[in-house]
Amino acid sequence: MSDGVVPGCGPARGEESKLETVALLVLAVFTAGYLVLEGADIGVGMLLPVLGRDARQRRLVIASFAPLFLANEVWLVAAAGVVAGAFPGLEHALLSGLYPLFVALLVGWIVRDMGLWLRGRVDAARWRAVCDGAVVAGSWVLALVWGAVLGTVLVGGGRVEEGVNAGTVLGLPLALVFAVHGAGFARLRLAGGLVERARRVPGRYWVSALGLVGVMVAAGSRLPWSQVVAGPQALGVTAVLCAVMLPLLLGAQALVWWTFRGRAESPGYL
Repeated sequence: MSDGVVPGCGPARGEESKLETVALLVLAVFTAGYLVLEGADIGVGMLLPVLGRDARQRRLVIASFAPLFLANEVWLVAAAGVVAGAFPGLEHALLSGLYPLFVALLVGWIVRDMGLWLRGRVDAARWRAVCDGAVVAGSWVLALVWGAVLGTVLVGGGRVEEGVNAGTVLGLPLALVFAVHGAGFARLRLAGGLVERARRVPGRYWVSALGLVGVMVAAGSRLPWSQVVAGPQALGVTAVLCAVMLPLLLGAQALVWWTFRGRAESPGYL
C-alpha cells in the first residue's frame, strides 16, 4: 500500500471502464444500424398494401428492399452478441421481464421472412397474396414489438417489468415511426408512380432515422449499465471481437448498398 493505490481501484478499474465505454459505443452503433437499415425494410413491409395496389406493384415494392434485408438483419445479430458478451445481466433482465414481447418478436420475424422467401416459390396468384399478407403482418408485429420494447425501457428503465403496460401503449406511435421511415426509404428506392404514392406519406428518411436513433439513445440512458456489465476478461474478449467485426460489417454493408444502389425498376427474385 506504499504507492497509495486502493485494491480494486486505480489503473485496473480505469482500463475496465474504458472497455465498458467501448462496448457501449459499439452496441449503440450495431443497434442504430439495425433500427435505421432494417427499420426501413420493416416500414416498407408495413406499407406494402398502400404502395403496391396489384401483384406486380407489390413485387416491385418488395424488390426495393429484398436484396438488402438479410444484410440489415445481421446488425441485430451483432448487437445481441455484444449484449451476451459484455452485458449479460441486461440480457437476463430483458428476457425475463419482456419474455412475451420477445416471443412475439421472434414469431413476427419468422412470419415476415418466410413470406419473403416463399412468395416466389409457387407461381400462383393466391400463393403470392398469402405470402404478401405474411410480409405485412410480420412487419407490423416487428414494428409494434420494437416500439413496445423501446417504450417499456423508456418508462421502466432497469426495472422493465414495471413499465410494460405504459411501454406497450407507446408501441403504437413508435411503430408508426417505422412506417414513416419505410415511406422515406421507398422514395429513394422506387421509381415512377410508386414514388409518388410513397410521397403521400409524410416524413423524410433521415428525419425518421434520427428519430429512431434518438429514441434508442433515450431508452439506453435509462438502463443501469454498470450493474449488468461483464467482468474485465469478458469485456476484453468482446472488445477484440468487435474490433474485428465492425469493419467487416461496415464493409459488407457498403458493398451491398453499392451493388444495389439503383432504383428498383423491375421485379426481383422474390
